[in-house]
Amino acid sequence: MRDYDSSAPRENTLLWLFKIISGLLIVLILGVHLTVNHLVAPGGLLTYRDVVTYFRNPWVILMESLFLVCAVSHSLLGLRAIWLDLNPPARVLKITDRLMVGLGAATVIYGIWLLWAVSRA
Repeated sequence: MRDYDSSAPRENTLLWLFKIISGLLIVLILGVHLTVNHLVAPGGLLTYRDVVTYFRNPWVILMESLFLVCAVSHSLLGLRAIWLDLNPPARVLKITDRLMVGLGAATVIYGIWLLWAVSRA
Protein backbone atom coordinates (compact mmCIF):
# COMPACT_ATOMS: atom_id res chain seq x y z
CA MET A 1 0.00 0.00 0.00
CA ARG A 2 1.28 3.45 -0.90
CA ASP A 3 1.93 6.06 1.78
CA TYR A 4 -0.05 9.27 1.65
CA ASP A 5 1.79 11.82 -0.47
CA SER A 6 1.59 15.09 1.46
CA SER A 7 2.99 17.00 -1.53
CA ALA A 8 -0.06 16.12 -3.64
CA PRO A 9 -2.49 19.01 -4.20
CA ARG A 10 -5.32 18.99 -1.71
CA GLU A 11 -8.60 20.80 -1.37
CA ASN A 12 -8.33 24.12 0.41
CA THR A 13 -10.20 24.22 3.75
CA LEU A 14 -12.15 27.34 2.76
CA LEU A 15 -13.24 25.74 -0.52
CA TRP A 16 -14.29 22.60 1.34
CA LEU A 17 -16.28 24.69 3.84
CA PHE A 18 -17.90 26.67 1.02
CA LYS A 19 -18.87 23.41 -0.68
CA ILE A 20 -20.54 22.18 2.53
CA ILE A 21 -22.39 25.47 3.10
CA SER A 22 -23.47 25.72 -0.53
CA GLY A 23 -24.81 22.15 -0.35
CA LEU A 24 -26.93 23.04 2.68
CA LEU A 25 -28.18 26.21 0.97
CA ILE A 26 -29.08 24.21 -2.13
CA VAL A 27 -31.27 21.89 -0.05
CA LEU A 28 -32.99 24.80 1.73
CA ILE A 29 -33.55 26.91 -1.37
CA LEU A 30 -34.64 23.89 -3.40
CA GLY A 31 -37.24 23.17 -0.71
CA VAL A 32 -38.61 26.71 -0.97
CA HIS A 33 -38.43 26.61 -4.77
CA LEU A 34 -40.33 23.31 -5.04
CA THR A 35 -42.90 24.34 -2.44
CA VAL A 36 -43.71 27.63 -4.14
CA ASN A 37 -43.61 26.32 -7.70
CA HIS A 38 -45.38 22.99 -7.24
CA LEU A 39 -47.24 22.76 -3.94
CA VAL A 40 -48.66 26.29 -3.66
CA ALA A 41 -49.31 26.76 -7.39
CA PRO A 42 -52.83 25.90 -8.51
CA GLY A 43 -52.75 22.54 -10.25
CA GLY A 44 -49.11 22.08 -9.29
CA LEU A 45 -47.72 24.04 -12.24
CA LEU A 46 -47.15 27.71 -12.94
CA THR A 47 -47.99 29.23 -16.29
CA TYR A 48 -45.45 31.43 -18.09
CA ARG A 49 -47.38 34.50 -16.93
CA ASP A 50 -47.26 33.22 -13.33
CA VAL A 51 -43.50 32.70 -13.60
CA VAL A 52 -42.94 36.21 -14.96
CA THR A 53 -45.08 37.67 -12.17
CA TYR A 54 -43.22 35.53 -9.62
CA PHE A 55 -39.84 36.73 -10.92
CA ARG A 56 -40.85 40.37 -10.68
CA ASN A 57 -40.42 40.10 -6.91
CA PRO A 58 -36.83 41.20 -6.12
CA TRP A 59 -36.59 38.67 -3.27
CA VAL A 60 -37.33 35.87 -5.70
CA ILE A 61 -34.61 37.09 -8.05
CA LEU A 62 -32.19 37.18 -5.11
CA MET A 63 -33.19 33.68 -3.95
CA GLU A 64 -32.99 32.16 -7.44
CA SER A 65 -29.64 33.90 -8.07
CA LEU A 66 -28.27 32.52 -4.80
CA PHE A 67 -29.57 29.09 -5.79
CA LEU A 68 -27.79 29.40 -9.15
CA VAL A 69 -24.49 30.49 -7.59
CA CYS A 70 -24.64 27.71 -4.98
CA ALA A 71 -25.51 25.00 -7.52
CA VAL A 72 -22.81 26.03 -9.99
CA SER A 73 -20.06 26.50 -7.41
CA HIS A 74 -20.99 23.32 -5.52
CA SER A 75 -20.93 21.22 -8.67
CA LEU A 76 -17.65 22.67 -9.93
CA LEU A 77 -16.01 22.25 -6.51
CA GLY A 78 -17.21 18.65 -6.49
CA LEU A 79 -15.70 18.05 -9.92
CA ARG A 80 -12.47 19.67 -8.73
CA ALA A 81 -12.38 17.35 -5.71
CA ILE A 82 -12.74 14.34 -8.01
CA TRP A 83 -9.98 15.76 -10.24
CA LEU A 84 -7.75 16.18 -7.16
CA ASP A 85 -8.23 12.48 -6.35
CA LEU A 86 -6.56 11.70 -9.68
CA ASN A 87 -3.48 13.64 -8.50
CA PRO A 88 -2.89 15.82 -11.57
CA PRO A 89 0.35 17.76 -12.00
CA ALA A 90 0.28 21.25 -10.46
CA ARG A 91 0.44 22.94 -13.88
CA VAL A 92 -2.56 20.96 -15.17
CA LEU A 93 -4.47 21.66 -11.96
CA LYS A 94 -3.87 25.39 -12.34
CA ILE A 95 -5.18 25.31 -15.93
CA THR A 96 -8.19 23.23 -14.87
CA ASP A 97 -8.94 25.64 -12.02
CA ARG A 98 -8.92 28.60 -14.41
CA LEU A 99 -11.19 26.79 -16.87
CA MET A 100 -13.64 25.91 -14.09
CA VAL A 101 -13.69 29.48 -12.76
CA GLY A 102 -14.32 30.76 -16.29
CA LEU A 103 -17.07 28.20 -16.92
CA GLY A 104 -18.68 28.95 -13.56
CA ALA A 105 -18.55 32.71 -14.07
CA ALA A 106 -20.02 32.41 -17.59
CA THR A 107 -22.80 30.14 -16.34
CA VAL A 108 -23.71 32.44 -13.43
CA ILE A 109 -23.63 35.56 -15.62
CA TYR A 110 -25.86 33.92 -18.23
CA GLY A 111 -28.24 32.58 -15.57
CA ILE A 112 -28.61 35.94 -13.85
CA TRP A 113 -29.13 37.64 -17.22
CA LEU A 114 -31.82 35.06 -18.01
CA LEU A 115 -33.55 35.66 -14.65
CA TRP A 116 -33.49 39.39 -15.32
CA ALA A 117 -34.78 38.93 -18.89
CA VAL A 118 -37.70 36.76 -17.75
CA SER A 119 -38.59 39.21 -15.00
CA ARG A 120 -38.74 42.01 -17.57
CA ALA A 121 -40.81 40.04 -20.11
